[in-house]
Amino acid sequence: MTEPRPRLAYIGLGSNLDDPEHQVRRALAELEALPLTRLEAGSPLYRSAPMGPQDQPPFINAVARLATQLSPLALLDQLQALEQRHRRVRRRHWGPRTLDLDLLLYEGCRARWPRLTLPHPGIAERNFVLVPLADIAPDERLGDTPVSGLARALGRDGLQRLASQQ
Repeated sequence: MTEPRPRLAYIGLGSNLDDPEHQVRRALAELEALPLTRLEAGSPLYRSAPMGPQDQPPFINAVARLATQLSPLALLDQLQALEQRHRRVRRRHWGPRTLDLDLLLYEGCRARWPRLTLPHPGIAERNFVLVPLADIAPDERLGDTPVSGLARALGRDGLQRLASQQ
């Protein structure tokens, strides 16, 4: 029996607690260790204002491209387990967190399950997702429009690209 062909998946990463830059960099490295999955690319890191309640620190955001043989729901399970290893606690919607991992896109999949919608809703309205996604996948499409065009149209207001760490 042949193994399934790896699919490309894009993961949004965010953190605003417990040294957020370290949390995101560590999570990018840990994505490489997921079963049946290979980390293909990670975007630069960006600082952004929080979405939702403003009484919290700014976020550090990035996007990763994975090649995975996991199904979308199995990948989601792995991402949520990784969040738990980073001591993620869900106290309020859009509240502060040590690590938030969102499955944004999964190659060839448009679907809605009770706990996952693909593509992730709201991508087109969030520059802290679109800009790093465009850094690593400018030609990827949301509907008929390339991600790079959506990112340009939305702009970079409130985003600050962090210097690369060697």
